Amino acid sequence: MSYVDEIIESVVAKNPSEPEFHQAVKEVLESLRPVVDANEEKFRKEALLERLVEPERQLKFRVPWVDDKGQAHVNTGYRVQFNSAIGPYKGGLRLHPSVNLGIIKFLGFEQIFKNSLTGLPIGGGKGGSDFDPKGKSDREIMAFCQSFMTELYKYLGENTDVPAGDIGTGAREIGYLYGQYKRLTGRYEGVLTGKGLSYGGSLARTEATGYGLLYLTQEMLKLNGIDIAGKTAAVSGSGNVAIYAIEKAQQLGVKVLTCSDSNGWVYDPDGIDVAALKEIKEVKRARLTEYKNYRPNSVYHEGRGVWSVKVDLGLPCATQNELHLEDAKQLVENGCIAVAEGANMPTTLEATEYLQQHGVLFAPGKAANAGGVATSALEMSQNSERLSWTFEEVDAKLQGIMVNICHNMADAAERYGFAKNYVVGANIAGFEKVVDAMLAQGIV
Repeated sequence: MSYVDEIIESVVAKNPSEPEFHQAVKEVLESLRPVVDANEEKFRKEALLERLVEPERQLKFRVPWVDDKGQAHVNTGYRVQFNSAIGPYKGGLRLHPSVNLGIIKFLGFEQIFKNSLTGLPIGGGKGGSDFDPKGKSDREIMAFCQSFMTELYKYLGENTDVPAGDIGTGAREIGYLYGQYKRLTGRYEGVLTGKGLSYGGSLARTEATGYGLLYLTQEMLKLNGIDIAGKTAAVSGSGNVAIYAIEKAQQLGVKVLTCSDSNGWVYDPDGIDVAALKEIKEVKRARLTEYKNYRPNSVYHEGRGVWSVKVDLGLPCATQNELHLEDAKQLVENGCIAVAEGANMPTTLEATEYLQQHGVLFAPGKAANAGGVATSALEMSQNSERLSWTFEEVDAKLQGIMVNICHNMADAAERYGFAKNYVVGANIAGFEKVVDAMLAQGIV
C-alpha cells in the first residue's frame, strides 16, 4: 500500500465519526500523491504525513452562559491548533449548531494550506462552538462570548494563535471576545482579527474574502484567455462572503443572478441588488423572503436550486458540501465555464471531479477564499506596527496576493503534469512551503 493510502486509511480509523475531516484529508493527499511518491522514503522516515494530519493541539471545553430569562445553558467550545511550522496558528471561530470536532478539524487542516498559499507567515488553526447566535439578544451574545474567551484566552497570543471571525462570528462577536481577552490579560495586542476600526481593525477586512474570490476568478479566467466582463454568475449564500463577492463581481462587469440563505434562494433577472441585500442581512438580520419587497421582478424559491440557473460562473459562498453532483451536472448542461469556491469545501468530491472532467475551470476554496485570512494577516502587521493603512493600500495588497496565489497554483499544477487542475496545483503549492519548514525544524 502506498504511503498516501496508508495515511488516509489511518485517519479514517483513528477519527471514525468525522466525515468532513476524512473528506478534506483525502482530497488534499490524493492531489499530493505525485509529490509524496517522489519523496516517499524521506517522508516516511520523518513521519511527515502522520505529523501533517495530526493537530499539534486540540482543545475542547465547556461554555456555560445565562440567557435573558435567567436560564443557564452549556455549549461546547473548540480550538484546533493544527500546524505552526510557518507561523502562529491563524483561523476563524465558527458559531453554528452544526459545529463539532470533525468540522473544526477539517477547517483547520484546510487552513494550513490556505494560509501557506497567501505567502504570509501564518500557520493553520480553527475553532468555534455549537452555540447559535441567531435569535439571541446582544446581552446573550456577550454572555456567551465572555464565557468562551474565559477558557480560550490561555492558549492565545499575537505570536501564538490569532483567531478571527467565521460563520456566526461577525464584528459584534469579535468585539465582545476581544474585550474579554483584554480584560483577562491586561494586554492590548493584535490577538483577534476582524476587529472594529476604532480598536485595531483593518480597512477592507469586511470585503476581503468576497473581493479576493473575484480577483482570483478574474485572474484564472485571464490565464485561460477569457475576459470576466459581461459574464453572468450564480452565487449561493447571503452572508459576508456572498455579499462582497456580488459587489466586486458587479464592479468587474459580471451580472449576478442569485443568492440564498438556509431557507431558500432568490433569482433576480436584473442582477442582485447589493444595497437591498446588505440592508436585509447586515442591518435587519432578516430572511431573504424580504428581498421581493425591494425588487418586485425577483422570484423567491423555498429550498435549494441556486445551481439550476443558466450562468457562466458558479460561486458557492455558503457552507461546506452545498454543491452536489446533480448541481454540477446542471451547471455543465447550462454551459458554466468556471466554478470558484468562496466557502470552505462547498463542493463535494464527486461534484468537483465531474466539473473538472467536463472542462469547467475549478478554483478550490483554499486558494479562492484565501483573501479573508490574507487580510487578517495584513491586520496583524498593522497591529504590530501600530499603524493603519488606507482602504486602497490594503485592497491593492489583497489583489496582489490573490493574483500570486492564482499563478502559484497554476505553475505547480503544470510542473507536476496536471495543467489547469487547480485543486492539485493549490494543494501542492501550499504543501511545499509547509513541508520545507517542517523538515527544517526536525521531529516536532
